[in-house]
Amino acid sequence: MRVLIVGNLAGQLSAATKIAFDKGAKVLHAPDAGAAMELLRTGRGADIVMIDVHEDISALVSAMKQERIVAPVVACGVATDANTAANAIRAGAREFIPLPPDPELIAAVLAAVADDDRPLIAIDAAMVELRNLADQISPSDASILITGESGVGKEVMARYVHKKSKRAEKPFISVNCAAIPENLLESELFGHEKGAFTGAVARRIGKFEEANGGTLLLDEVSEMDVRLQAKLLRAIQERVIDRVGGGKPIPVDIRIIATSNRILQEAVLRGTFREDLLYRLNVMNLHIPPLRERPRDIVALATYFIDKYATANGLSGRYLSDEARQRIQSASWQGNVRELENAMHRAVILARSDEIQVDDLRQPDGRPVAANTLDAAAERAVNAAEGVIKGAMRIGQTVAEVEQDLILSTLDHCLGNRTHAANILGISIRTLRNKLRAYQDAGVSVAGPGETRAAG
Repeated sequence: MRVLIVGNLAGQLSAATKIAFDKGAKVLHAPDAGAAMELLRTGRGADIVMIDVHEDISALVSAMKQERIVAPVVACGVATDANTAANAIRAGAREFIPLPPDPELIAAVLAAVADDDRPLIAIDAAMVELRNLADQISPSDASILITGESGVGKEVMARYVHKKSKRAEKPFISVNCAAIPENLLESELFGHEKGAFTGAVARRIGKFEEANGGTLLLDEVSEMDVRLQAKLLRAIQERVIDRVGGGKPIPVDIRIIATSNRILQEAVLRGTFREDLLYRLNVMNLHIPPLRERPRDIVALATYFIDKYATANGLSGRYLSDEARQRIQSASWQGNVRELENAMHRAVILARSDEIQVDDLRQPDGRPVAANTLDAAAERAVNAAEGVIKGAMRIGQTVAEVEQDLILSTLDHCLGNRTHAANILGISIRTLRNKLRAYQDAGVSVAGPGETRAAG
């Protein structure tokens, strides 16, 4: 955990720093928002930014967004009133912490924004065997390709490997190759020099340099443009990178871990993924089975998530009734661990007593978690496809109109979940997002996360 503290914090800086240190964080300090941006551009990075409420929060948040520097901003203040705190939130702060700092509150905020404290839970024999393999290969510097369906926990496995490696005390940097627009991904990975392109207001260190000495996770690497794959291949082979607009190769010392929920061998055959890059990434492969193929992990994971969200919501200990335990074991969890986690979060909130009943197990739209083998999301997708096919038979409808109906209806029935919809449609998440953006630009209603068009 890397914490950047911005501003003077009215003499409370040393106390806040000590609390963060005690929680295992690495703390950096910048006197103001401008200095904070200069520090962030150097690649020293931050997992959370804690800023004095009297600093220019809006300017910092805007600058970070413009330069695609992602870290939650938390405002801190001494003897501030409710309006000051509310203004900080409106300016873009994620949370507000009153000072003098309370150790438990600081710890709770750090835990809430940290994604690196999730344990790798392995009870089922299949996962125990996989964890043992991960233990065996972690100390090496071999590149690893982690594969598996969406939501199985590929990033959790990547962090586990990093913590078990000889690079554990160095940075772990993650880049989601599907979430960053294609024209910006090169700069995000390799950095850029001032003036290299419109908007490059200063030199920016990329993720390769930020991860120097540690581990770089390329999440959803299959979504990377083929042209950029060539530059990535050179970086892996020669351990040097070129900043965009730069003229001097820069050596880097990193371990590469990549993830994909697609079969990359098929992408190679289609010509959308370089075969030589696949060989470089897939020195070792860790394939995480879907949750339905490791049933003994279900209750263990559910118990962990119940404890986590009960604590986060200030509730007393929650536990599953026998009937609820049987229900979650019989559900197919098409969304894997991510879907199970969300269901347990809802159950903690909905439970009317410490014992979570089967009626507390709900899907986002309020329907009960299905006990049959056909997952509810898959069933919705089938119904959606059937409805679109029937609707598409209207004479005079263009191919583009049929495609739009199919995409939007599938998204509705996935309750706005882009990843699920892309998997069902058989297209990349980037292609789906581009099409949805085009529909929105044309004034067409598109379901947001957790919504349908009818509901939204």
